[in-house]
Amino acid sequence: MTQVFLGMPHTGGWRTEVEQPEDTLRWGPTFPEGAHKTLANTQMRRNLGHATRTIRSKRADRVAEMPDWEDLRNAAEAVKFEVASRLPELLEQFEANVTARGGIVHWARDAAEANRIITDIIASKGVDDIVKVKSMATQETNLNEYLADRGITAHETDLAEMIVQLADDMPSHIVVPAIHRNRSEVRGIFLDRMEDAPADLSDDPKELTAAARSHLRNKFLHASVAVSGTNMGVAETGTVSIFESEGNGRMCLTLPDTLITLMGIEKLVPRFQDVEIFSQLLPRSATGERMNPYTSMWTGVTEGDGPKEFHLVLMDNGRTKTLADPVGRQALACIRCGSCMNICPVYQHTGGHAYGSVYPGPIGSIITPQLTQGLADDDPVHTLPFASSLCGACGEVCPVKIDIPTILIHLRARSVDVKRRAVPDVWDVAMNVSAPVMSKSSLWAAASQTVKASALLGGKEGKIGALPFPASLWTGARDLPVAPSETFRQWWKRTHPEGETPLSQVAGAQSGRGHADGFPADPPPPSGKPVSGSASADGEPTPAALDARSAINNPEPIAPEASATQAPAGSTSEEEL
Repeated sequence: MTQVFLGMPHTGGWRTEVEQPEDTLRWGPTFPEGAHKTLANTQMRRNLGHATRTIRSKRADRVAEMPDWEDLRNAAEAVKFEVASRLPELLEQFEANVTARGGIVHWARDAAEANRIITDIIASKGVDDIVKVKSMATQETNLNEYLADRGITAHETDLAEMIVQLADDMPSHIVVPAIHRNRSEVRGIFLDRMEDAPADLSDDPKELTAAARSHLRNKFLHASVAVSGTNMGVAETGTVSIFESEGNGRMCLTLPDTLITLMGIEKLVPRFQDVEIFSQLLPRSATGERMNPYTSMWTGVTEGDGPKEFHLVLMDNGRTKTLADPVGRQALACIRCGSCMNICPVYQHTGGHAYGSVYPGPIGSIITPQLTQGLADDDPVHTLPFASSLCGACGEVCPVKIDIPTILIHLRARSVDVKRRAVPDVWDVAMNVSAPVMSKSSLWAAASQTVKASALLGGKEGKIGALPFPASLWTGARDLPVAPSETFRQWWKRTHPEGETPLSQVAGAQSGRGHADGFPADPPPPSGKPVSGSASADGEPTPAALDARSAINNPEPIAPEASATQAPAGSTSEEEL
């Protein structure tokens, strides 16, 4: 673990509150402990609040322009479902097409193996300096630290990632890693840690950007090896892509002689046509842009154009185990847009470092516990599924319609199951005592009446501020509202004297609505061009849409042993390098 400065602030008041960890998926304490610390950082909370409000506003404007936004989300959801259903087959197709076009494919079971493969490739080139494109996969494996321990310096070229690296910090957001910093702090970091920063550098964004550009230009021109992640790979063609906003990715992908891409095995789409769907969803969801300023795609190696050597490392690192969970596997559909973080009230108050993982926010709360399988009491990761109010906002904004709240509840149940002991704890006793009341209508109605007595404990505002143990576990951090004067059952009986409304009279519940295969009724066609992969210009379903629906209605069985935990025949192993 790298030791970093944790004492008095540097120039501009910046300071680093965390240490560089050995395991970037579980580098902090439990979420409650981490949140208690970050909530005290008022500057970070101001920075975060301003940034997330800005991104949310821009996203809302861009989404409002899209009459077919929900159609795009539905199409993306179908594509990702198809990928999960056909993953072993698609991975082998992808490998074959990358290899046929001059690329070299490697398979990594976990982060350690991925790091070893990448390091061996770099070492074989005889270099000790490389440039990097922003990559969550390399953050997940802690590649930079691994390389540094072996005498290789990895230079982050994404502006926000460079800020985090210079400050010996950890990222706090998937898309905007330095979202917890303001421009005054960035100026201080540049002056203190960037050897060629101008002495008269101000905190004007243009000056900061110019200083970063000048600093990085020399790195680009002299690097012979680059490492990248990817937004998606196309099984049909063997194409790999990166969507970015600064142009640093384009420099890394074209100038060096050797390009190494680390890719999670789930980051696939079946067809090149599917890219159109995500190229519309991703920029609007991530940064509120209509399109990414730089969209780079490459297929293998082309003589005289770009790198002479392309290595693709396909990494499992817990993804196969996640895929085996019929509920939790939805998390693998994530396209790393960060929109769930920007809308989450918990993330907005605590920031990303409270989660103790490179995947923070709502998506991190369902990805990290599954990748690590860390649901036991002695693993800080087990608290992440509980780091949510279950308000549901994250699921509403997710561009691929991941049902994050349902997965959170599912993982909470798994966590409880893992922690069951022969001797019941206080929660087991509480649930056993309350189960008879909750399971019988008359007892529940009687209990509801007794709760009304809580009004005697409430102040003028109708809130209970403090209660003795064990109720203090709740009231120690939040107020408890007193019970209303009328229960829901009483309200229903008073407002519905003739009983419940028949289901047949509820709008939208009539028989005959929707498809026989269980899909909802098709919405009216949006104005403008059709969604790629969903319908053609004459309204007929395209082959891509038919394939997706067929995959959903007739999913192929997913066998964990058929995944990338074992390298398919013909792949390049670590020993062959």
